[in-house]
Amino acid sequence: MDVPEFERLVGRARGLARAGGRRILGIAGAPGAGKSTLAGRIVERLDGLAVLVPMDGFHLAGAELARLGRAGRKGAPDTFDAAGYAALLARLRAPRPGTVVYAPAFDRALEEPVAGSVPVPPEVPLVVTEGNYLLHDDGPWAEVRPLLDETWYLDLPDAVRVPRLVARHVRFGKDPEEAARWVARSDEANARLIAAARGRADLVVNA
Repeated sequence: MDVPEFERLVGRARGLARAGGRRILGIAGAPGAGKSTLAGRIVERLDGLAVLVPMDGFHLAGAELARLGRAGRKGAPDTFDAAGYAALLARLRAPRPGTVVYAPAFDRALEEPVAGSVPVPPEVPLVVTEGNYLLHDDGPWAEVRPLLDETWYLDLPDAVRVPRLVARHVRFGKDPEEAARWVARSDEANARLIAAARGRADLVVNA
C-alpha cells in the first residue's frame, strides 16, 4: 500500500474517532491479507484515539476444538465464539463511565486465545476491530456487521497473499510442506467464503 492511500485511510479513521461518541471500525479480509498490520498501523497513528480489538481473540481453545472434532478446520467460521464476539462489540458500542472493558487477544506462539488482554477505556472514541468474518452473514456472525459503524475489506492479490500466509505458518511452527497443505485445504476454503461477502463492505482497500 502506498503512502497516499495509507494517509487517506488514517484520515478516514480519524474522522470516525472525532465524530462523537464511541465508534467501531471493522477491517475484514482473507487470511494473510494484512488486516492486523493495517489495523495496528492505523491505531498507532491515531495516538490514543483508538484501541485495537482483534476478532481472533474469540478463537475457541484448542481443547474445545478437539472435543468438537474441528481442530483440523481451525479458522473456519464455526471455530470461533461468534456470539461472544458480537456481545463484546455491543458492549463496546455503549461504554459506561469509569468502566474499562477487557477484550481477549490471540497468542500466535501459543495458538490460543488469551482472555483479558486488551483494555478498552471508556473515553477512547474509536475501537478498531479486524478479522476474517466481520462481513459474514450466517448464524451469529450476522449480528456483527450491524454493530460496526464502518467496515473496510482489505484485498490483496492471491499471488502475494498465499505465499505470505504459508510463510507465516512456517514462522509459527509448521514445516513448509505442512504449511502449504494447510493453506490449500483450510485457509483458502475460508478465503473464498470471506471474499463472497466483500460486497457488504463500505470500502474496498487494495493492499
